[in-house]
Amino acid sequence: MDQVINNSEKTVVVSVNPNSGSSDRTQVVDELCHELETLGFSVIVLRDIEEVKQKVSELSDGSTSSQLATVVAAGGDGTVALLANCLPPQTPLAILPLGTENLLAKYIGLSAEPKSIAKMVADGRTTFIDAGKANGQMFFVMASCGFDADVVHRLHSQRKGHIRHWSYARPIVEAIASYRYPRIRIYVDGRENPVVGKWAFIFNVPRYAMNLPIVPGADPSDGRLDLCTFRGGRFFRGLFYLVTILLHRHRQWNYSQVERFKRIRIESDESVRFQLDGDPGGTLPLEIEIVPRFLKVFVPESYAAELPCP
Repeated sequence: MDQVINNSEKTVVVSVNPNSGSSDRTQVVDELCHELETLGFSVIVLRDIEEVKQKVSELSDGSTSSQLATVVAAGGDGTVALLANCLPPQTPLAILPLGTENLLAKYIGLSAEPKSIAKMVADGRTTFIDAGKANGQMFFVMASCGFDADVVHRLHSQRKGHIRHWSYARPIVEAIASYRYPRIRIYVDGRENPVVGKWAFIFNVPRYAMNLPIVPGADPSDGRLDLCTFRGGRFFRGLFYLVTILLHRHRQWNYSQVERFKRIRIESDESVRFQLDGDPGGTLPLEIEIVPRFLKVFVPESYAAELPCP
């Protein structure tokens, strides 16, 4: 386990994703603030990222007397990534999982229970996890190119307010009808011969939507990212891949390839989209590299107990 935060650092900045603003979620944030204040923290709730950056700058002077205890990311994986990309390196983050997908929070073992999150902050257990750097942007859970990234782009182009799981229905149907599965070339750790496929998934933690075990051995503290590719295209081939993933059999077939890496470059002769932690990233080409121990994050006692001793 990494260092323990001194509780003399008294100010908690709660950064709320404005798209996670339903009344029940607002109540959860209010309850968290109450629990933190009960434990002696001063709490500031902000919904604008520029205001968060300014407040963190005011509270963090780089010394041991810094007034900043933590920034709480109240939202989904995209909220965590946004803060980590905008705030100074090593800014301690705590996660209040409120988004549609909270894969990093699930991996760490967090719930949206305000009292447990407040206790975690007060206990001060933190660790560092690796990040992926994709065309200059940090991600912490996973990236992908192909069909599912196309769905993510379609979803966000149609987005109106908070995303729910059923919000994906229309983009998925549209992608099934029109996605053409272009050929993707992936150059791993400088090798001349690329891995060729039509789907590419890059994982930092072993989590994906519906808890699909695509790369169950991914480890965010091993200094590597995990790549999984599938060679075939078309929707029914994708359904076949899904079944083999659910049966933990996809690694036994020659249509897929799984390996660990430090750096890759992904290209295509056609326009292929990619996504980072569930948010649109852009179109290929894409360069990804590992950034070890980038994110300083609060963890519960149950997760800390599993960490190796330094």
